[in-house]
Amino acid sequence: MARSTGLSRGAADARTVRTTLSRRRIETFVAALVAIGAATVGIAVQEGRTLGPKFVTLERVARMREPVYLTQPPGQSSNLYVVQQRGAVRIIADDHLLQRPFLDIHRLVKHSGPSGDQGMAAIAFPPDYARTGLFYVSYNDRQDNLQVDEYRRSLDDRLVADPSSRRPVLTIPEPTAAHHGGLIAFGPDGYLWLAAGDGGPAGDPAANAQNLGLLLGKLLRIDPTPSDGRPYTIPPDNPLVGRPGRDEIWAYGLRNPRRFSFDRPTDSLAIGDVGNDRYEEIDYLPIARSRGANFGWPAYEGFAVFHGGIPRRATVFPALAYPHDPGCAVTGGYVVRDPRLARIRGREIVGDFMFADYCTGKLYGFRPRLGRRAGKQRSFRFNIRYLSSLAEDNAGHIYVLTERGVNRNSKGSVYRLVPFRKEI
Repeated sequence: MARSTGLSRGAADARTVRTTLSRRRIETFVAALVAIGAATVGIAVQEGRTLGPKFVTLERVARMREPVYLTQPPGQSSNLYVVQQRGAVRIIADDHLLQRPFLDIHRLVKHSGPSGDQGMAAIAFPPDYARTGLFYVSYNDRQDNLQVDEYRRSLDDRLVADPSSRRPVLTIPEPTAAHHGGLIAFGPDGYLWLAAGDGGPAGDPAANAQNLGLLLGKLLRIDPTPSDGRPYTIPPDNPLVGRPGRDEIWAYGLRNPRRFSFDRPTDSLAIGDVGNDRYEEIDYLPIARSRGANFGWPAYEGFAVFHGGIPRRATVFPALAYPHDPGCAVTGGYVVRDPRLARIRGREIVGDFMFADYCTGKLYGFRPRLGRRAGKQRSFRFNIRYLSSLAEDNAGHIYVLTERGVNRNSKGSVYRLVPFRKEI
């Protein structure tokens, strides 16, 4: 009996040990789970502390001499084409600047002049570029004419143009070396648009911008396809077709429209028109309303009377005008459509029109309101010296180009506007 009782007690003791061990394992397992959870929460908290809210910054993509314009062929997702003022076009492929120029016509280009108006201005790719290989460039030639030429991509190498394929399309004689404008771009309608300045001198004393017999101080619209022995074709719905004036004219009354752009989601047109000595202006309106529009120069500068002589009701006034001092030359601009720039802390900039001023080196934005003056003008906290242009690629990314660095002989830069998380 005593042995039997001893065996029962031993079995009981063994069960007690097993139960205690099981409880300890469970407690250890639970404690591990709690520790893992706490660590996960800690990591999340730490990430929040590290990343903070979303801001915007400028990311340098490339450095080169005197970049003045950037664009992409339609449908292409990677290569960027950058115009250099002295007469070359360079390619940035996957954020790497290729050493060999896509096109070099510096022997045709006059690149020295007042206020940076001289040189090569732009490159434009038609909707069917992938098939035809044709493209267009604008520049000031050695005789101070504003020139538009057609070229063809090389048949052997898509990254090089054929310099022997040059075909002159349009020549605009200029009275002085200033106020040439020169930007070209294909609009949503598939036609080639050209912004031509009044040709100077200051104040447009001859009122070239109001003279419908001249192409100076105008927004032009052509089909660059040759027709009936002419180097280009006139779109039949241009406003002066069948009326007195040059058929190429789409709108007039501009001083020095160095940059314009289209906002396709709203079918709108924006023009950054460099002012004389009091105001810089941005015109923003539906494309349809810009047909035949008179933007007022030199009767008006911004909203103010300059020479006068034209009723206010006969002109289209700017969406925004800002005074000189400290500004001097508007560089505009694009409506921000890059989805990566949504939900920026303190403001929503997608849908804002972004522009800059050459003298202040600052970026600005405002919310465009079609048919009315712009909303409040806001400033970004950037100070970018020698800012020559803003640009946009097919994905809606916004670029900022500087013609040089602090030193006169230093290279300029191409920056991309990107979001980042500020550390806190």
